[in-house]
Amino acid sequence: MPILNDPALATDRDKAGWVEPDDVPRPIVTYGFLSGDLGSMETEFHRHRKSQLILLMHGVLSCELEDGLWIVPPQSALWVPGDVLHNVRIAGAIEGYSAFIEPDLAADLPRQCCAISVTPLLRELLIRSASFPLLYPQGGVETHLVTLLLDEIAAMPTGNLHLPMPRDARLRKLAQMLTDEPAAPGTMQVWAHRAGLSERTMARLLSRETGMSFGRWRQQIQLMLAVKWLGTGVSVQQVADDLGYESAGSFVTMFRKALGTSPGRYMAQRRGGG
Repeated sequence: MPILNDPALATDRDKAGWVEPDDVPRPIVTYGFLSGDLGSMETEFHRHRKSQLILLMHGVLSCELEDGLWIVPPQSALWVPGDVLHNVRIAGAIEGYSAFIEPDLAADLPRQCCAISVTPLLRELLIRSASFPLLYPQGGVETHLVTLLLDEIAAMPTGNLHLPMPRDARLRKLAQMLTDEPAAPGTMQVWAHRAGLSERTMARLLSRETGMSFGRWRQQIQLMLAVKWLGTGVSVQQVADDLGYESAGSFVTMFRKALGTSPGRYMAQRRGGG
């Protein structure tokens, strides 16, 4: 999955162009990625045999699967199992690392897509492994390091910046409307009508396909938008306004209940500031 390597910073391994990680005969291969502010970009839906760990150092990245949407804020990571169809979207400048792991080595790692907390050790292991030649020697220090990388991934707790995505086309249309108009008022009945559903049918489908009520699902959409915007430098007050909250205080209360800390501290922790 070629995620924007900066040609000005290309290493010897990059000069021949992008090499698909599935084609590299090594159990683990790590790439660094860096881009300036290129606006919004999105890959096509794709899959690869190897599982993938995406660590974001700076910027905000989102990843959509057939049944879910994930937001990756700064200093966080996302695990995507092998052969899972997904796409990646970025907005603005990003910097990070992506490790691709053979399925037999990933057998004890998560079988579902999930957010992963990042320790300083995990971060440094990814940075170091990205400096290896693509065809690094096997059986030496490189092998020991990538083995430690696997152990560290397996030990990491998972996060919850996840939006279950329904397969029903009407509900996916609703998700897009709620994303495009997060501050728009309206009861569940109003939104059901806009999606071409009865209120009862929408509630039943949402429960069956996402495990959430409409209110909880809508809040999760707003929470993910909030983290995305905060990660690009938007103020708490502006985020609260754009989500339709009456005050910044009410937005902070929602955020704290959902993620266990305030928006400011949440982002500071991911920027290494607290």
